[in-house]
Amino acid sequence: MVIKPMIRSNICINAHPIGCAKDTERQIAYVRSQKAKRGTKNVKEGGNGPKTVLVLGCSTGYGLASRISAAFEYGADTIGVSFEKEPTVTKGGTPGWYNNMAFDKASNAEGLRTATFNADAFSDECRQTVIAKLKEWGAKADLVVYSLASPVRTDPDTKVMYKSVIKPIGSVYAGAALDMMSGKITQASTNPAEGDDIPNTVKVMGGEDWQRWMKMLLEAGVLAEGCRTVAYSYIGPSLSHAIYRDGTIGEAKKDLEKRAHEIDASLKSALNGGAFVSVNKGLVTRSSAVIPIISLYLGVLFKVMKAKGTHEGCIEQMERLFAERLYTGENSAAGKVPVDEENRIRIDDWELAADVQAEVDRIMPTVTEENVNETTDLAGLRHDFLNINGFDVEGVDYEKDVADMSKID
Repeated sequence: MVIKPMIRSNICINAHPIGCAKDTERQIAYVRSQKAKRGTKNVKEGGNGPKTVLVLGCSTGYGLASRISAAFEYGADTIGVSFEKEPTVTKGGTPGWYNNMAFDKASNAEGLRTATFNADAFSDECRQTVIAKLKEWGAKADLVVYSLASPVRTDPDTKVMYKSVIKPIGSVYAGAALDMMSGKITQASTNPAEGDDIPNTVKVMGGEDWQRWMKMLLEAGVLAEGCRTVAYSYIGPSLSHAIYRDGTIGEAKKDLEKRAHEIDASLKSALNGGAFVSVNKGLVTRSSAVIPIISLYLGVLFKVMKAKGTHEGCIEQMERLFAERLYTGENSAAGKVPVDEENRIRIDDWELAADVQAEVDRIMPTVTEENVNETTDLAGLRHDFLNINGFDVEGVDYEKDVADMSKID
């Protein structure tokens, strides 16, 4: 069958197997080029970087980029966990399924150990499976990446399912919304949190599950001396704070940061390790297109940052996080991590640079449907939106028949 993007309510609901695999290969090629450029030595070459890395939420976005960076710049063996829909010959799977297939294929070709589990990362059963694999390998994780983003989580103790929401707190949040596909600009609004929206969102997207992972891994004896763990967050500009940093998701991220301090103290005491929250750059996600202001902001931001030569996607961000924040010691050892006053890594530094934000603030009020192609990077937004699901990937023939939806070649 010939596969075209199916878009419903600003969400792409299908994926292209070949496109997903090709984009994963593109990210791997980028990391390999950065390795050569930086002169990084991998484990087999005598490098001191990470050797065994666990990535929770490994299949897309920052999680996939983290796993690629660990494996193909530093030569780490990796374990990944994600929850994906498996394809059949005639029915497609989720993008992450194909990304994982491509990653495993490339890792095997490189001679790296890889284990990818399609499982509920919030469950204790999944934790025990990962622990068993590390013991089977005779390895201890020296880096744990926590990059889970899910709308729901079932508490492993009570078996109660909680649902997260993206809502402001206290009042309606309204603003212009840019449709990435059509370029139309509409006024959109989001009602404030009500009932248990806040605690439920914290339960799903906060740090409770991350802390449970680290506690169980530590007690099982599968964390290496000096082990580090990092979870991902976003702060963004002041114009988005009401819907994000000061909204329900923001409350969850504040909980994540609070628990990071507790995990950090635990790892320091037990293994001379550490825990960090990395605040990353704003990027196109499945939810970006439907949150007021966010898509418009990203369109202007991308335009400004590309003009300045500082724009980054997921893979550029994560490669820089590893090389310039986490592994800055001699021969890529785990050196001193530069952090802000809250012990957070700020890899959003280029986004929130004063000159970038001043230019964004100047342009935002001037954007109209008539000038949207000139004032925003609409083409870039559209590319990223499609790219998440394997479309608009360079080198893919989208007119070619895909005979088997379960394969990536």
